Amino acid sequence: MSSMLGMAASDLSSRLSAAMETTSHWDFSQDIPSDIVVQIGDATFQLHKFVLAAKSGYIRRKVMESESANLSCIDLSDLPIGAEVFERVAKFCYGVNFEISVRNVAALRCTAEYLQMTEEYCRGNLAARTEEFINQAAVKTLPGAACNESNRPTRSPPNWWAGELAALSPTSLQMILIAMKSRGADPKSLAAAVVVYAEKFLPHLRHPSSGTSAPAGGNDGTRERSLLESVVSILLPDCDAPLPVGFIFYLLRAAIFLEASEGCRRELERRASACLDQATVADLLTITLDYAGERVVDLETARRIVAGFAEREAGGGGGAVYKGDSGAACCSAAVQKVARTVDSFVGKIASDEELSVSKFTGIAGALPKSARRFDDDLYRAVDVYLKAHPGLDEIEREKASSVIDPLKLSYEARLHASQNKRLPLQIVLHALYYDQLKQRSGTEDDAAAGAPGATLGRDHGLKADVSLIRENEALRSELARMKMYVSELHRGGGGAGGGQGSGVKARSKKAMFFSSVSRTLGKLNPFKQGSKDTSNMDDGVVVDVTKPRRRRFSIS
Repeated sequence: MSSMLGMAASDLSSRLSAAMETTSHWDFSQDIPSDIVVQIGDATFQLHKFVLAAKSGYIRRKVMESESANLSCIDLSDLPIGAEVFERVAKFCYGVNFEISVRNVAALRCTAEYLQMTEEYCRGNLAARTEEFINQAAVKTLPGAACNESNRPTRSPPNWWAGELAALSPTSLQMILIAMKSRGADPKSLAAAVVVYAEKFLPHLRHPSSGTSAPAGGNDGTRERSLLESVVSILLPDCDAPLPVGFIFYLLRAAIFLEASEGCRRELERRASACLDQATVADLLTITLDYAGERVVDLETARRIVAGFAEREAGGGGGAVYKGDSGAACCSAAVQKVARTVDSFVGKIASDEELSVSKFTGIAGALPKSARRFDDDLYRAVDVYLKAHPGLDEIEREKASSVIDPLKLSYEARLHASQNKRLPLQIVLHALYYDQLKQRSGTEDDAAAGAPGATLGRDHGLKADVSLIRENEALRSELARMKMYVSELHRGGGGAGGGQGSGVKARSKKAMFFSSVSRTLGKLNPFKQGSKDTSNMDDGVVVDVTKPRRRRFSIS
């Protein structure tokens, strides 16, 4: 930052002299011998522990944690500054006059942060002094310089200036960004500055596959949480500085694992909902899975984001519903894209054994049913869930399947559903009944319309469909007989006069009845040699899944 500040204010040295920071006087007696040596590379400084520890929390902790009672040397060679900068820091500790200028303020501010020279240890400490100088002097010229560099870079890489701003506090950065915006800076440049700043101080924004562990707890976690909340609080409105979608989700993931404040998380969720149509399956997995990427730990956040998007669209934000060519209610392209993303996302997490039915239906049903032209992807997700949870009872299976609209399944999906033993019978009947209605109206699926050989296929398929209609009617008759039979059993089950013979007769009659139903259902399989895997179905929609999971989702 010192280079940019110097470039912007080289002609202001006379005015900046008025902002010189001075201390009172040299108040240290030269007669007291030094008791500690600070080494910076090849340079050494003969100093005193009590003077340094009075203003530096870092040195105070080093002295207290030292195994030796007589700590005589501290090596600060890892500190990314030179001996010249540390000499000014030492002068500050001893009360010697020196000047804070645009050329050294960045280095002094970073050193003060590293050595913990904050108000917690001493009033008017170096961190506060440098921050005050930046706010009162440097900020007046820095926005103009940064704005010029963002619009017409003079160095490579073009966003080098964003790294320079990372030395500022969140409040100072916000002032710079607002001033840059007023000077006509490119919104993408403003967003880039925020991204660089956050990634520097929040290393846990990296992708889980990079090996980054979960955020640490204790003091480190508290510091990161406070910094994250500060970064979120200074974010400019979406229209002024649109942030990358993936970056928003990574910020939200950090907020979840750092247990940030409610306001911080809700703000990030709002931003994620606003750009959900640009998100990928990997983005939703980022905030749902643990850091190892193996287990679902937070599905409620994803549900709120999807629900927030649906509410925003329903409120007129994106023109949610319109009438299609067929007169049926359809949704905007953005809503349909989100529906495909959500369906693929649900399919990825459906195999988690700990996923409850309520959570599954909560995220799968977060969008209105009109958001999808076809429910094939959602059907695949339901089938994966039922396969991964074989212990569900009939009511739970019906609840899990309730998110599907059988009338929106493609022809291939309906054929698959007609013999899927995992599905509740009600879904199967709906699918078969819809086929009957389609044939009566003389319409065909969109996928078959206009295909080569459509006329020949229609003639060939008509015979099979007529047979399907007849079998469907037979099935309905069998089901009606079943209801009557069950009702008779309930009315006569309590009688004591039936005896053993009548019981055998009832069981025989019951077996014959269900055998008849089974034979009827068996005739409804028009592709006995075909695959029963829902992954073979194709509704013409391709979803970009940028983070494939290792789980296996084929349906057998």
